[in-house]
Amino acid sequence: MDTVLLRYSVRVNGMTELAFTKLDVLTGLDPIRVCIAYRDQAGEHRSLPFGSSNLADFEPVYEELPGWERDLTSAATWDELPPQAQAYIRRVEDLSEVPVRQVSVGPERDQLIRLG
Repeated sequence: MDTVLLRYSVRVNGMTELAFTKLDVLTGLDPIRVCIAYRDQAGEHRSLPFGSSNLADFEPVYEELPGWERDLTSAATWDELPPQAQAYIRRVEDLSEVPVRQVSVGPERDQLIRLG
């Protein structure tokens, strides 16, 4: 997840909430890396200094979050998600400054968890 580009998209598009799709495909990844900034010769940038058009001269800065092993596809509520998945969603909310309102945990329409 690149939260720098996510924050840029939130700002440019005026987003007020997010929908997470395909959370289930992250099962088994440990750790989960989240891009929290970009670094160049001038330092570390938590927002894009010149938009998203050219990041070739930038190096991503990652934060690592613990992953989970439990299959998410049968989860129907927030409480049925593993604590690590909940923490991942909350961290993305914190970094993007936008609440997540829906989380899909599989390809079917009924595999959607509504939050808040």
